[in-house]
Amino acid sequence: MIRRLPLLGRLGIQRFPSVCPSTRLLSTSSAGRPSCAAGPGSRELKPGCGTRGLTTIIREPSFVASSSVGLHKDADIPLLRLTQLHRPTSAEEQAFQQRLDGCSSSRQVLRLLRSVEILSDTMAAAALHRVADLEQGGKSLKDPAVLEKDTIRALCFQLEQDSGRLTDAGLVSALLACTRLFLDPWSTLMVRLVSESQERLDRGKMSVGELCTLGQAMLAVEGPGCVMLEQVMEDIQKQEPAQWSLSDLTAVYRLLQGGVGEDGKYRDLLNAMHTPALRLTSRMDPTSVSGLLSALVTLNQTQAMPLVINLCKQAVRHVPHFTDEELTLVVGALIYFGHSDHYFVEAMEKYIPTMAFASHPETITKVMQFFSRRNILSPTVFDAIAESFVYRADDYSTSQVATQIMAFGKLGYLPPNAGEVFRKVETILHTRFSHFQPRTLLNLLHACVLVERFPVNFVSKVFSSYFLQQLQEQGTGMDRIVLAQLTQLYMTVKLECPFYQGPKLLPKFRVKSFLMSGRSLETPVDAHLYNSVKTGLIELLGARAYFGSKVLTPYCYTLDVEIKLDEEGYVLTASQTDDVYKRVALCIDGPKRFTTNTRHLLGKEAIKQRHLRLLGYEVVQIPYHEFEKLQSMTSVVEYLHQKIFPHTYRLSW
Repeated sequence: MIRRLPLLGRLGIQRFPSVCPSTRLLSTSSAGRPSCAAGPGSRELKPGCGTRGLTTIIREPSFVASSSVGLHKDADIPLLRLTQLHRPTSAEEQAFQQRLDGCSSSRQVLRLLRSVEILSDTMAAAALHRVADLEQGGKSLKDPAVLEKDTIRALCFQLEQDSGRLTDAGLVSALLACTRLFLDPWSTLMVRLVSESQERLDRGKMSVGELCTLGQAMLAVEGPGCVMLEQVMEDIQKQEPAQWSLSDLTAVYRLLQGGVGEDGKYRDLLNAMHTPALRLTSRMDPTSVSGLLSALVTLNQTQAMPLVINLCKQAVRHVPHFTDEELTLVVGALIYFGHSDHYFVEAMEKYIPTMAFASHPETITKVMQFFSRRNILSPTVFDAIAESFVYRADDYSTSQVATQIMAFGKLGYLPPNAGEVFRKVETILHTRFSHFQPRTLLNLLHACVLVERFPVNFVSKVFSSYFLQQLQEQGTGMDRIVLAQLTQLYMTVKLECPFYQGPKLLPKFRVKSFLMSGRSLETPVDAHLYNSVKTGLIELLGARAYFGSKVLTPYCYTLDVEIKLDEEGYVLTASQTDDVYKRVALCIDGPKRFTTNTRHLLGKEAIKQRHLRLLGYEVVQIPYHEFEKLQSMTSVVEYLHQKIFPHTYRLSW
């Protein structure tokens, strides 16, 4: 810097000697992480290791101790000085933060810093955080050269030289900001901030919020095994969660989420935190609601359902105000905990049509996944997303495309623009077929056939030996659900696409039954509803022998009840195999076979009934919402007679 600015010597400005001969700037090296500095059991810091050129920044020879710094605006580069006079007021700091939040580039942040007369340590740390917000790109900075800017160098130099004069809040915030800027943990700045933080920690005077900020920083420096981090958690546990503020609670949740609470650690602390958090949910803003729900997911707090339910209620108020990232976290948490709220769904129905064309693809996809997992059919939401899909699908990843179409297939719903939607799907399959993971592609094609859209051109590729080999090699290999999907896909093209001339699915890849434990292509019959119908059938037909229950057909489907008739329409016994002219398949459809908010059959139940008809069965549907209205055995028998034998009089058995 001295060589670049030769006039400084003539102006009488001294060069402050560096701590180490090395002139390396703030390093963003990703070399192995060091141990915590100055902590119990930590390694001794090696002098001269990893220092940086910021220690050679020019400064004025005299300083006055304080935690406020002033930026000189009369030199070619910003110089910093400490002052005890005119410390910024709370209003000034708040106004600075608002201006900082309005900066959309690092250059604007630096310009703002140069325009400020007085800068407190917390304001300085906030500026570094804002730079980190704007420059972070994964595990490195988008533009590492931002650390070479004179304003950043001067700011960091001041923090380094006067770490002992910083407030606790300013100190730990600056340390966290440095980790977010990926500074070398062994640079002089980081070493001094960590050492000073250890001294302050040993005094035991830090607030919960400051402890959490320090914990986040040390988590970034060394990870959850850091000795200093354990000391932070010990201090946090000494305090009573019931006395914490909302910001303290959310900070501790965030710290535990970051990795401290892995493997069930601090379970007692978490349980103690849930009660005050439950009380404070009504005061939470969108960021707090989404952050807390995300933390509960990461920490696997499935026992905290009362808190989840309260957070969902609070989320209803914030639906229009969530950012895309926040809404994605909220919806993802509700999927994880298996919870949905009628008012939340209503709020989403009002909001989704306004954002379907502009929101992040992952947000749209997560919303569709939420409605699909909860079996909630909302034509308002599905129609809006279907309309946006036609225009935006080229920007979606293959998994996002598949997830959205799978939602339509699972709920058995076709939007008004179904033709355009599936033409778009076909175009994507033509142009990006090789980009699809094998299981993702199978899920997509299977979803299409659930809603009577037959991707014949691509089914032939799925049945090829090359694709089947890829399926076997991916993940857990050929599990039963994959084989069931392949089998149903093959049955579909054989039954509904008679012109299909492509390769067949070899018998070794077929299943014998679509009904299986866990995830299944059929929904098991509701036991209570089945027993009620069975009693009515015995009364109607005269004996239990005249119908079969849970009959596995040669076509993989399981019939809830099968009744066999001869050519004259007489009922045969279930065991009889000769002279069977007609088979009646009773589908006893309980609530789980319908969408939760409407009486609309799920896609897998609709395709089952469609295939049974094509296979020659007379399908009789007994939906729960009709059967539950019957009050007496007489009404049950009359209902079943009308359903099964609508064109005959009651026979005397």
